[in-house]
Parts: sequence; structure tokens; C-alpha cells
Amino acid sequence: MSEMNHANDDALVFMDELSGDHLADSHTPQPNWRVMIIDDDPDVHSATMFALGNLEIQNRSLSFLHAYSATEAREILAHESNIAVILLDVVMEQEDAGLTLVNYVRKTLGLHDVRIILRTGQPGYAPEIDAIRDYDINDYKTKSELTRTKLYTTVTSAIRSYEQICSITANQRGLELIVNASTELMSQKGMQNFAAGVLQQIVNLLGRKIEGLVCNSSDDGDSHDSADFNIIAGSHSFTPLIEQKIAKIDNPEIREIIQESLLAKKNIYALTSTVLFFENLGQRSVCVYLQTPLNELDKRLIDVFCSNVAVGLNNVMLTSRLHKYAYFDPLTGLANRLKLLQTLNETLISPGREKTVLSLIDIDHFAETNDALGHQFGDLLLCAVAKKLLAHFGTSCHLARVGGDTFALLGDESLVNPDNISSVFQLPFNVDQQDVQLSSTIGLVRLGNYDGGSSDALKDTNIALKRAKSHQRSSYSYFTVDMGVEIRERVRMMHALRAAFENERLFVVYQPQIDMRTERAVGAEALLRWKTEDGQFVPPDQFIPIAEYSGLIVDIGEWVLRSACFELVDLHKAGFTDFKMAINVSQAQFSHPLFLQSLERALLDTQAPAQCVELEITESMAMTDPELLIRTLHHIKRLGAQVSIDDFGTGFSSLSHLQKLNVDKLKIDRAFVNEIGDKSGDGSIAKMIVQLSQSLNIKVIAEGVETEQQADTLMSYGCHLAQGYLYARPLTKEDLRVWLAKK
Repeated sequence: MSEMNHANDDALVFMDELSGDHLADSHTPQPNWRVMIIDDDPDVHSATMFALGNLEIQNRSLSFLHAYSATEAREILAHESNIAVILLDVVMEQEDAGLTLVNYVRKTLGLHDVRIILRTGQPGYAPEIDAIRDYDINDYKTKSELTRTKLYTTVTSAIRSYEQICSITANQRGLELIVNASTELMSQKGMQNFAAGVLQQIVNLLGRKIEGLVCNSSDDGDSHDSADFNIIAGSHSFTPLIEQKIAKIDNPEIREIIQESLLAKKNIYALTSTVLFFENLGQRSVCVYLQTPLNELDKRLIDVFCSNVAVGLNNVMLTSRLHKYAYFDPLTGLANRLKLLQTLNETLISPGREKTVLSLIDIDHFAETNDALGHQFGDLLLCAVAKKLLAHFGTSCHLARVGGDTFALLGDESLVNPDNISSVFQLPFNVDQQDVQLSSTIGLVRLGNYDGGSSDALKDTNIALKRAKSHQRSSYSYFTVDMGVEIRERVRMMHALRAAFENERLFVVYQPQIDMRTERAVGAEALLRWKTEDGQFVPPDQFIPIAEYSGLIVDIGEWVLRSACFELVDLHKAGFTDFKMAINVSQAQFSHPLFLQSLERALLDTQAPAQCVELEITESMAMTDPELLIRTLHHIKRLGAQVSIDDFGTGFSSLSHLQKLNVDKLKIDRAFVNEIGDKSGDGSIAKMIVQLSQSLNIKVIAEGVETEQQADTLMSYGCHLAQGYLYARPLTKEDLRVWLAKK
């Protein structure tokens, strides 16, 4: 301590500033701050008292307790109380005597308020960082650095910290209650609950009964006019005012002081009341009015408390906002899909489910309206529909928006039924000063005997909706078990087909096409087959629609095209130079924007002669978009490939469109071939198709030829090309070679 001096007295300024604000409040003598010096060197005791003897902190002087060993210190600490600061030597009777004493003070005696300043003349015995981390001490100084000024500063800071801790502890004003309570306030009405909790915690903190209220701005949020504020919590006489405007308060002084706080954007401490202001928390301002004055100590406690309140309010507002975004549609304000599922869960475990129906309401042709009149108009239209549904069904049913133009309605079957829902759309909707007539398609599920959960119920309602759409717009459909089995089987097969394609369990077979006059093979049709792992074949009429529905047909179709082209090249190399290959092209594949590129790439990569490649498209596909077909056929012709129309006669083609198509061949559907020799028909349609092809100068081929009579009759009509079991079944490429070799 010999190095202590008066060279740096800047700490005195710090202490003067510290105590100045509090002297005016000290009307009665206060007890001294008790400082305990624990050191085995008597000179240290003397020097410390000399350095701190005249120090006053907040108008209170210091008194000293002395211990010259850790053992003596234990005895004194066991009987003395209200010690503010301990100045403790690290090394006394043992090298770690000071650190051991710290553990005794904190753990055995349970003295957590006292501030401990560790001092050492041999810093190597206890590294500073480790000591502060591992032992509950508040400061660590070497004796050589503790000049008088630094000792002033260190002790002053420790006493201030001790005073704050004691104030909170002595008055039982812990803030942990608000932390614990905050987790219970995170709900849809968390703001109101939290506000009520704030009032209760202030009562606990100040230790006296206080009347008060909490108010906040509206959702639009940044107003500082008290007229826009709502009372969200109140105690005692203010309780009846909850959910009322500030203007409802009879006392004009209360309204004025709240307005003053809002305009000044700060806390107001008046002679008879207090207003606490929290600015722009989650875009909303909050005021807490307390019908009580606060002294300086109360103000300091409230300041600390308010910092926790500010964080808590922010969290509650954020949570409320996230809750709103998570469960409600931002456009219409209705519940969203997640909220609907939650409500469905509650309904399915309630007795009321017996007569409850879930429906999905899809606005017909909304996409066209949206595209024609703009997205802004579309949003206004959706809001108008939501408003009208709400007005019609009120609070009797649960209404949600679960998709772009799809609403869900959950309620009693007497209300949620097709007639009642459709009646909402009988009159036009007035949107942006325009009358818009709308209709809806409805899918429904009765929950009375429903076995699935909420997600299944919503999925099955959607299945019913899709079934209604597939039949006719503006109609409705109730879900049945058969629908569920059908769609789930389709999904199962879709996944199985994808796996089969990826694991190379799909393969191509080839059915020879014959010139019936010579019975010579002129080509073959490439056909797709699927053999499962257990050796079972899945019929093409089952999996091809699934492939088209899922979009997988595009990739599968390209693979079939390339496989058939490779086989064509191999057959030409084997000497069958005039052999042609017919390949089916689905509508999804044909209309794909990259189809022509994939065709060109397949011809280039395989080096297949384009003039020997024949693409088969269905008649119905040809008639879907004739203009697109004409443009695409033009490009196919430029590549040199040929085109035939499959299943001709089944799609009721327009002859005017057919004349415009640059096709090379018509294929007579097997249904018309089967009429030949059948009692129910005479083959007249097949004959008409042959005559049509002759008049258009187009080749014709018949499929499904199984009898000599059919072959002879077709040839008599002028059809000379055929394929069918009479000549050959579909063959693997190996069997095709063997079959061709025998011809």
C-alpha cells in the first residue's frame, strides 16, 4: 500500500457526480457503509483506512471491520451482518486462503450480496481471469496497482452495486417473477395478459397497493393521441374500463397526464401519479398509468423493472404478430390452412362431429378473371367473397382460406351443404364498382363416421372437390370411400412407376406391322411394358394414364423414343433396310416445349434414318389444339420423320382440321376391326376410314387384326397394312430378330 498516492483525483469528480442526485433525498441519518479488511499485514489495514477514511458515498461514511487471517475472518463473518465490501488478501496463512474464504462466504454463509474485492501482492498465485471465472468475486486487483484514486473508484463502484442489490433483495422486489410470468403470456391474447401481469408485478415490487391501468395504441400503431389508445388492463376501479378508449376515463387529470407522456415520449413522475412510456414496441406505443408517486429509490427500481417490461412487451407483441401470421390469412383476415387443421383436430375429438361437414369451395374460373383484370382486382374479389361468406355463415361455422381461390367451411350439416353454399353466389359481387358474377365448385366430407385425422379429412375433401371439377364446374361432390381408394391407389402406382423407371424395370417390345398382301414385315410399333419385381405385368392401360397424370410420361416417352431409334438402327445394320419404327407420343410429351429438341437430339445421337421413324399421335390429341399441332408437325416434317394418327375414328375428328394436317397415315382402331365378322357390326366404319384415307391420299393401317376373315375383308376395302395377333404378338428385340429371320 506504500505506493498509494493522491496523484489522480479524477475519481473524486466521479464520486461527487454520483452522490449529488441523492443528497436531497437524505433527510435522516443513514448508517455507515461497512467495509471489512482481511489481510495478514497490519500495514495494509492502516494504509487502507488512511486512503478511505474520509470517503462518503451518498452522504454515508465508511466504517471498518478487521481480520488478520482467514480463520479470524470466518468468526467475524459468522456474527456480523450488513457488510457491503470485503477487501480480501489472496495469500495469508495458506497460498489459497483467500480463495477458500470466498467459497465459505458464498456457499456456506450464503452471503451473495456482499461485494468481494480480491487483492494480492503475488498475482501468480491466482491468475485474474481464472479467479473471476471460478470464484464469485467482483473485482481483482494487485496491491501495487491500487493507488488511492483507484481504490476510491473500486470501493465506490462496489458499494453502489451492493446498494442496488440490497434494495431489491431487502424489499423483495425481484424481477424473476416477470421473467417466469412472460412464458405464460405468449398466446393470442398475450398482450392483455402481459399487461395485467405488469400491474401485479409493480404492486409486488413497490410493496403497496396501487391502482393503475395499461393502454396501448391501435394496430396501426404510431399515434401519440390518447384518444386512439385502448385500455387493455386495469386494477381495482379501472377494471370496468378494460377494452375501452382512454376518453372513457372520467378523471380529466388522468387523461391529461397520459397525453403528456405520449407527447413527450417519456416517463412522467408527478406528485400524485406516475406514467411509464414505452415507445414504438412492435409498432405500437404502450403507457402504464400508476395512481401513486415514486421516490428516488422506487424510480431506480422501476427503471430496472421497465427494461425487463420493454423486452417482455416486445416479445409478446412479436409473438402475437407471429401467431397472427401463422394462423391467419393476411389478405382476407380469415383463418388459414394451419388454423383450420387445428380446429379440425378439436372437432374430430368432440361430440359435435356427428353432424359436422367440412367443405372446400373453389371459385370457378378465378385464374382467368385474375389474368384478365389484374392481381389487385383478384385480391379485392377474394376479399369480397370472404366478406360475403362471413356475413352469410357468421360465427356459426369456421371459415378459412386454404389456397389461392379456395375457401374451407366447417360446421353443422344444416348449414354446410351445397344448396346453402351455392346461394352465396346467386347474386353478383360488387368489386371496385363492378358487378362480377361468380360460381363455385364444392367438395364435401361428412365427419360423423370419418376414420382419419384432420390432414386426411382436408385431403379427402380436396379429392371430392377434384371429382366435382372433373365432372362439371359449378357442381358438388361428397367424398366416398371409393374415391379415397382410387386416388390412393393412383398415388401408390405413381410412386411405384417412378421407382420402376429409375430401376430399369420398364422395357420396350415391338409388334410387327405387316403388308397383308405379301405377309412381309414392313415395320413395328414400339410398345412400353412394365414388369414388377415379383414378375407380374402391369397392363399399359393402367400405368400409362398414371404416367401422363404425374408428368413422368415426358421422361419415359423420351427414353422409349431413343430406345426404339437405337433398335431401328440395329435392324437396318442387320439387313432390314426398309424397316420402319412407329413410336407413340403422348399429349404431355408432344406439347412439351422441349419435345422437338429431344426428337432432334434422339435422331442425331442414334443416327436413326428420320424417314423410317413414324410418330403416332392420338386423334383426340390432334383435335385439342389444331394450330399448335400444325406448327409442330411442320417442324417434324422438316426433320424428315413421318406422322400417323392413332385410334382414328374414336375422337370424332373434324374433317376440315384433318385436311390441314400434314400426316402420313391413319390407323384404324381395333374396335372397328373387331366389328368385322361380328354379329353386332359389318365393318362399315373401317371401310369408311379406308375410303377417306384414299381420298386424302394417306396410307392406312389396321390394328388388332386377329382373324383371316378380318384380314381378307380389310384387303377387300383397300387396306393392305395391319398389325395384330394373327401375325405376331409384341416381341422383345431378341425375339423380333428371330421372328424376322424366319420371314
